[in-house]
Amino acid sequence: MMCLDTWYEYGLRSLGFGSRLLPKTDIQFCDQVVLIGSGMLWNIYFAILAVITGFFFATVLALGKNSKNPALRIPSATFVYFFRGTPLFLQFFFAYELFVLLPKLSVDINLIFITVTAETRWLTKAWLGALIVLFLNTSAYSAEIFYGALRAVPNGDVEAAHAYGFNGFQRFTKVIWPTTLRLAWPSYTNEAIFLFHSTALVFPSAFPAWRQKGDAVYYGQYFAENTFNPFVAYPIAAVYFIIGTLIIIWLFGLANKRLNKHVAPELRKKVWYRPNLVR
Repeated sequence: MMCLDTWYEYGLRSLGFGSRLLPKTDIQFCDQVVLIGSGMLWNIYFAILAVITGFFFATVLALGKNSKNPALRIPSATFVYFFRGTPLFLQFFFAYELFVLLPKLSVDINLIFITVTAETRWLTKAWLGALIVLFLNTSAYSAEIFYGALRAVPNGDVEAAHAYGFNGFQRFTKVIWPTTLRLAWPSYTNEAIFLFHSTALVFPSAFPAWRQKGDAVYYGQYFAENTFNPFVAYPIAAVYFIIGTLIIIWLFGLANKRLNKHVAPELRKKVWYRPNLVR
């Protein structure tokens, strides 16, 4: 019953609902489990939106980098090189400092009957500013994965499609891109997992938790500092991330089966989590 009361009080605390005061004395195990779990809502939010939007932008970047036109290839390759060549921590820090310099600027959108003003101060909020950084970062890494898969598409498949009379668009949509996804999917699954883990850097690195509305690591750090025992809060956060990782592997595994449904079972590439020591 005590844990149930804690859930009602702190279950959506990271979103601003429930008690405004965090427990400071007599901190119970249930308090830590519920509040850290509440903070995971932010990690899930960042991961889902960044992966979905980054997938489409990564596709554009990969096609641009693979293009023979220098006007498309050079900007795409430069973007990928920059975001893959700099640490995500520094990207968060630089972006936040840049967004802080723009609070008084606004973008006026004239809709004839009304003028809408987009406030740039929203960029200093984690829900938007940090999401933009994660979106750009995962787009660069995913684009490199898709680019490598594009280069690995067998020429025989493309030539066969051409022999069947497919035009350029048909060859891309029916042969090149499906094959690219099939080849890239195991590595792209790894990137999605790394992105999910990278969400733990949002609040500790640069973007402040407004009114103590933070993610799982933020609340884990809070409890570690107030209980002087990091061996409870941080393992709880780790368990939540492990569960999230298993869910990602399961979901991407279903997509992988869909992409390889025409391939013989013994030739299908399974999705495994293979962590890279250097990202």
